[in-house]
Parts: sequence; C-alpha cells; structure tokens
Amino acid sequence: MTFQSQTAIVTGAGIGIGFAIARDLARQGASVLLNDLDETLAHRAAATIRQEGGTCLAYPGDVSDVSFIESMVEKAVAEFGKLTIAVANAGITIFGDFFDYQPANFQQVVNLNLRGSFFLTQLAARQMRVQQEGGSVLLMSSVTGHQAHPGLAAYGMTKAALEMLAKNLVLELSPYGININAVAPGATQTERTLDDPTYVPIWSRITPMGRPATVDDISNAALFLVSPQSRHITGQSLVVDGGWTAVSPPPVAGE
Repeated sequence: MTFQSQTAIVTGAGIGIGFAIARDLARQGASVLLNDLDETLAHRAAATIRQEGGTCLAYPGDVSDVSFIESMVEKAVAEFGKLTIAVANAGITIFGDFFDYQPANFQQVVNLNLRGSFFLTQLAARQMRVQQEGGSVLLMSSVTGHQAHPGLAAYGMTKAALEMLAKNLVLELSPYGININAVAPGATQTERTLDDPTYVPIWSRITPMGRPATVDDISNAALFLVSPQSRHITGQSLVVDGGWTAVSPPPVAGE
C-alpha cells in the first residue's frame, strides 16, 4: 500500500492512461479524485475503482477552465482532508497539416494541454505548500515533444513545453518538498487506438521492443515518479516508448 493516506487528483482519467493511473493509485491505498470532461465516463470509471475496493470520487469537468481546477482542488481537500499528488493527464490531440492548421484548433490544444496543466500544477502546489508535507506533481508529455511527428506540430510543441515546465518549477517547488516530473509515452494501446486495426501492426513493426506500450507500462512509470521512492527525482522527463525515440521512424499507414 505505497500510497496509503495519500490523496491524488488525476485528470482525463475516464479511460486509457489516466484511468490506469487512477486505478493503480487507488489499489495502492490512495484516495483519488478522478476527473474527465465526459461525465458518464468519469462516474463509470470511479464506480469501477470503488467496486474493486478503492476510494475514488468522480469530478467531471473541463480542466482548461481555471475556476473549475480551483473547485476540483477544494473538493479533494474537502472530501479527503488534503492533496498530496496531482497528475495532469488531460490533453487533446488534433492532427493537421501545418500550412492549413486552424487557429481554433491551435487554441483548443494549447488551452487544455498547457493552460490546464499549468494551473492544475499551480493550484495543487499552493495547497501542498499550505499543508507543509511536500507532495508530487506529474505532467503528461509525449514522445512528440522529443521527435518530429507528421501533423502534430502544435501538439508536440505543447508537450515539449510541459517538460520545460517540469524543469523550471524545480526552482519554485523544491523549497516546499514538492517534486515535479513528466512522463512521455510513446505509442500506447488504449480504447481509442484499438479502433484502428492498423495501429498495433504498424507500431509493433517500428518499435524496437516489438510492440506499442500498454496503459500499464505508462502507469507503472507514473506511479514510480509520484511515489516515496522518487522523492529525490525532480525536473526530469521519463520516456516510455519501447525504444522508439532512439530510431524514430514515422508510422506510415498501409505498410
């Protein structure tokens, strides 16, 4: 029970990587406030975790809205007494050719991926500072923040920015015993990617380890970085991609 007596917020956790992180935190003793924009998904995910014996409360809403983030932090403290872990997993991917990329799509990507993550970190860290017990923040980056990927200029830019945010905030957060890191997943099998029958074959071929990641692969890395075992690790970005960024061939549909 590594996370006994800990309280975590996990955003974008209705399915996929976020759900795996929330579920594993709860399995290891944490009380979890589970966020997703989709109200049905949030409540279903939280109910599943409770059925497995975990402590989890759904809190659906838009984490690009700073006032909502503020209410989410307040809710976590009101329900569980404190906040010690924040996982900024919520994000959006909008593909598009650079020459035709639309301002509305750009703003949507930046608002959620950067604004939401920045202000969740800020508001969670403020609460941790008041508590004077330290804490952990985890940002969700991507291999596209390290290597070019077709159609993802805006998205990749936001993910690289999150890794710089983790590095920069070492200066701000370390005096309060708060560490901050980022996980950069590569291709990962989730409910969304499983809708594409070419996804696993393509990424299995171009990933040195012979397969895309599972959500458990990413969750294992995430839990380590917010655990007591990593208290002296901060400002770092951990790539979990089966070696893809070492060689970086782009996925080509139809091959």
